[in-house]
Amino acid sequence: MEQLTDWVTDNKIPVGRTAKTVFDWLNANASGVFNTISDVMEWLIDAILGALEAPHPFLFIAIVVALTWGLQRRASTCLLVALGLLFVLNQGYWEETLQSLTLVLSACIVCMAIGVPIGIAAAHRPRLYAWMRPVLDLMQTLPTFVYLIPAIVFFGIGMVPGLLATVIFVLPAPIRLTQLGIASTPTALTEAATAFGATPRQLLWKVELPSALPQIMAGLNQTIMLSLSMVVIAALVGASGLGVPVVRALNSVNTALGFESGIVIVVVAILLDRILRMEGRT
Repeated sequence: MEQLTDWVTDNKIPVGRTAKTVFDWLNANASGVFNTISDVMEWLIDAILGALEAPHPFLFIAIVVALTWGLQRRASTCLLVALGLLFVLNQGYWEETLQSLTLVLSACIVCMAIGVPIGIAAAHRPRLYAWMRPVLDLMQTLPTFVYLIPAIVFFGIGMVPGLLATVIFVLPAPIRLTQLGIASTPTALTEAATAFGATPRQLLWKVELPSALPQIMAGLNQTIMLSLSMVVIAALVGASGLGVPVVRALNSVNTALGFESGIVIVVVAILLDRILRMEGRT
């Protein structure tokens, strides 16, 4: 029995060595593709961060409160958002919050732009979704720190590798929820639309997408929450934002700094959830 155990351990399947070979080959032969992706991501990050930093903090708070009112129509939610943002400003984490929001918004744009079309295709092709399901499971269950390794290899240090690691981790959420929403469209609606001569495109835009909108919005909400949960991990590869003081507090065992930055992250998460939740909208 020991000989069999030794044989199994001695004949190790080269998972890690194969992955390293693939990464080395991609790094040597696809550098142009990665440079293009990096340039696009940097442009997106710079554009969003510039737009968020342009207004004065009080003007920014007023804009967010007005947006909240337009989405929720609740004075209590608007008051909560205003107080939450004022708390962030009071604690001195305004710049870090805007940088984290930039990472979150960038990840949302990329994930929704990729995830919604893939989810629609998966809903219309059950075999495709059956093939995709284990891949999505792997993307969500693989430790997030593992994503940082190829991100650093291909994109170096900074916001871009943090964004790419976030996108890989978050992408399954909009795919799954979009697929669920489209696949759950009532059969009576699709049959009625088809009976009245609707084309596949009209069926998608006028029946399936409106029916799946709550699930798609839930996918957006999950994308934002999961992206925000990555800010600390993204800080390990040089991404700016609220994760930086958390990492700094961990390295220096600074309880005050860690608690402050952690509470600010929680406040931002609560505010984003309240702004985007479906309940209470008219």
